[in-house]
Amino acid sequence: MKRNTIIMAIAAMLTIGLVIASCVSTKVTDKSGSQLWSENCQRCHNTPPASAFTNTQWEVINTHMRQRAMLTETEYKKITEFMQAGD
Repeated sequence: MKRNTIIMAIAAMLTIGLVIASCVSTKVTDKSGSQLWSENCQRCHNTPPASAFTNTQWEVINTHMRQRAMLTETEYKKITEFMQAGD
């Protein structure tokens, strides 16, 4: 009896986790580069204005920060495009 209850509880938690994960990934795709920049870059440090670096420099910076901040490909692209627009 206890074993079935534990298995069902684990299954329920996994299902809830998958639902939450799918909701989060959907929301990220709806966010602008500006929003993602604010949420992911400014939370750790003050970032320079977009005009402080060239487009090429932003690609290098954001590639490095993508790994450090564990950004998805979509987040990386949107943030990079946002920062390059200020150049």
